[in-house]
Amino acid sequence: MKDTTPYDGPILEIDKLSISFFTRLREIPAVMDFSVSVQPGEAVGLVGESGCGKSTVALGVMRDLGKNGRITGGSIRFKGRDMGEMSAEELRDIRGNEIAMIYQEPMASLNPAMRIGKQLMEVPMIHEGIGADEARARALEVVRDVRLPDPERILNSFPHQLSGGQQQRIVIAMALMSKPSLLILDEPTTALDVTVEAAVVELVKDLGKKYGTSMLFISHNLGLVLETCDRICVMYSGEAVERGSIKDVFDEMRHPYTQALFRSIPLPGADKNARPLVAIPGNFPLPHERPQGCNFGPRCDYFEAGRCDAKDVPMLSVPGNDRHQTRCVKFDEIDWEAPIKAAVTKEKAPIGDVVLKIENLRKYYEVAANALFGGGEKRVVKANETLSFEARESETLAIVGESGCGKSTLAKVLMGLETATDGQILLDNQSIGDVPIERRTTQNVADIQMVFQNPFDTLNPSMSVGRQIMRALEVFGIGNSEAERRARMLELLDLVKLPRAFAERMPRQLSGGQKQRVGIARAFAGGARIVVADEPVSALDVSVQAAVTDLLMEIQRKEKTTLLFISHDLSIVRYLSDRVMVMYLGHVVELGTTEQVFSPPYHPYTEALLSAVPIADTKVKKKHIVLEGDIPSAMNPPPGCPFQTRCRWKSKVPGNLCEREIPPVRILAEGHQVKCHLPDAEFNQMEPVIKIAAE
Repeated sequence: MKDTTPYDGPILEIDKLSISFFTRLREIPAVMDFSVSVQPGEAVGLVGESGCGKSTVALGVMRDLGKNGRITGGSIRFKGRDMGEMSAEELRDIRGNEIAMIYQEPMASLNPAMRIGKQLMEVPMIHEGIGADEARARALEVVRDVRLPDPERILNSFPHQLSGGQQQRIVIAMALMSKPSLLILDEPTTALDVTVEAAVVELVKDLGKKYGTSMLFISHNLGLVLETCDRICVMYSGEAVERGSIKDVFDEMRHPYTQALFRSIPLPGADKNARPLVAIPGNFPLPHERPQGCNFGPRCDYFEAGRCDAKDVPMLSVPGNDRHQTRCVKFDEIDWEAPIKAAVTKEKAPIGDVVLKIENLRKYYEVAANALFGGGEKRVVKANETLSFEARESETLAIVGESGCGKSTLAKVLMGLETATDGQILLDNQSIGDVPIERRTTQNVADIQMVFQNPFDTLNPSMSVGRQIMRALEVFGIGNSEAERRARMLELLDLVKLPRAFAERMPRQLSGGQKQRVGIARAFAGGARIVVADEPVSALDVSVQAAVTDLLMEIQRKEKTTLLFISHDLSIVRYLSDRVMVMYLGHVVELGTTEQVFSPPYHPYTEALLSAVPIADTKVKKKHIVLEGDIPSAMNPPPGCPFQTRCRWKSKVPGNLCEREIPPVRILAEGHQVKCHLPDAEFNQMEPVIKIAAE
């Protein structure tokens, strides 16, 4: 049974923890000398790039390191008790009951063959021995707590019948079923849209307060940590490098890695030409190749040989701040207020003529009502509805919206992987919308290329990097001989800033960011006029994101490419796009220059999207808008305006117009259009969603 007496010491105390994984070749130290504590009711954020050891710490707390992982030093205490001295039975009692964990991928935590209600009821029945009726009542209560509609229907559903956001809420409900003292969240919103992420984060904060639960929140998103946590611990290469309150670390950072992280994310004020992001030089060290002394030394602007690499650096206290510590021997000598060394400002390439014109494009799919066995009436999925826009030479047009809004369908039609149902796509005034890729000319295929979201899926694992780029050159008919193609391939590696020696490497020998560069080199192999970049940096760490976006911009300046940048990350969109197109359920609901779209008046959906973006800046104040409900199905869209089921402005429109008619396209200013019934008076009263407080 659970011990319900209140505990006033730290709920979790990790002291000098070291964890290694043992292979046949060697011991690989994943976490070294790591300490952090979580007080009752406190939320602590653990941030850092992939491979820094964040998840390993969480698995160490759960004692779930597999057969190769071992704790080699230090201790983990839960409510004052050393977990290393607990028996397997005691640990089993604590896990899931006192300590619960929410993983990144909700479907991995749910049993696909069991109804949701049964999965939720199991938790208190196993841990607390309560009866089925009481367990069901409690399951209903937590499903209401996580704000899911129609709880009875949800309890009777199978996991596959719920959306990703709903599945993640169920996993949170399951974790809360036994009212744990500690909740560990491992990147719980990475797979979700920003609006769903905002709602889930809001929910986690509220439930933390309601149940008094302490939280360890693992994330690489500094904005999310700012919005959810009280304290933060920054990790780099297996070690904690800075710890302190959110305010101390965000406003008075005292470690060069923390500073470098902030400089590589697009905060308000960054500009791709005037104030470009600064990528962290070099690469993350492999666990068995860490440098002497400070792990960050080889990539640090303030490195001093003979001092920073002399011996292991301990955590040092920062004077004047409560519990603020840094692992830097020079922290009190560095001028932290010094302005950022100006990165080379770039000349913006002049925007040229229209290259791509899309007129009233529609893409419908016909699916059988019973898709598994066929039969039944045909249903129509309206993926794209009367899209019209144009894109010019050297322009970056961002296409934003949640999953299911039709962004990727549009990309497939442009590429010729799908053909348009209606309307026209004109490439240099030549119609290509109804020409599938196998019937397009080599030149047309080379003209429109794509950079995909996941670099791992787009490279052939059994072919060297150089050979894959040369294969693309062959397909595009570039070069008269193998030698010419090889020379061009090496030039393309130079273009994406990869060493020429990488031509001989296999994809598995490359990091995620390096693989994405190979994908970009291949896309530009045929001198592409238009590159469709589908979430090209969402799978990459923030420091790598900065380098890859900078690279795309540089190539665009050189090659005068038109870039269609598909993303749901509005911070990056604001940083690098010239114009923005906002999509919802197949419709273009707003289109304008970046400046027009990011300042009022907004389409109500754009307003909600902007409010949902987590921004890692304590000076930013945001209007708080959480969208209720999920995106409707494209197979069964609502009547009238596609957004009316979730719109907070609907009551301002007279006479149920939103529910009856699809709004017309309205011009708010030159080049700025919205699809909305809202009266002009309401548009004129809209306030900015994002404000930056004066210094």
